[in-house]
Amino acid sequence: MDSALKRLLDAEARADAIIEAANRERERLIDEALQAAREAEARFEARRAEIRAPFIREAEARAEQAMAELARKSEERSRRLREQAARHEQEAIAAALSLLLDPRH
Repeated sequence: MDSALKRLLDAEARADAIIEAANRERERLIDEALQAAREAEARFEARRAEIRAPFIREAEARAEQAMAELARKSEERSRRLREQAARHEQEAIAAALSLLLDPRH
């Protein structure tokens, strides 16, 4: 019976050693995975500006186009208003002269 008990104790000790080794391996793998994730995040953070740059350039180009279009429309509107003002000025002058020169007044 002592030999059976000794074998069981030895088997239990080996099982404990295997479990302990597996736990250490699991912890090592977790630590490696965490480290790899940290490194990947650091690489991403380092490249963030590089990744965003094309999108920012495109947005800036679109904004410049929109501003140019707005400026063009504004200039066109100003031109039309100046033409309209000049036309009304001529009409007003003609009406005033007509009133001044009309012998009926």
